[in-house]
Amino acid sequence: MERDVMNLKNLTYYLRAKLGMDESGQDLLEYALLVALIALVSVGVIAIAGSNVKTIFTEIGTELKTP
Repeated sequence: MERDVMNLKNLTYYLRAKLGMDESGQDLLEYALLVALIALVSVGVIAIAGSNVKTIFTEIGTELKTP
């Protein structure tokens, strides 16, 4: 039983060391999250601006039609 506990502790230390030291994909993940955030904000801004531009052009068209 004691030997199994020691093996489990060794495995735990080994996995923590291996998983904690491997940071090769961290930068890529951070850039992907940043790009996703920028895209999400851009879609929101374009949707709001598009609605406002449509309203402006509709008002201009209405004014041009009236004599």
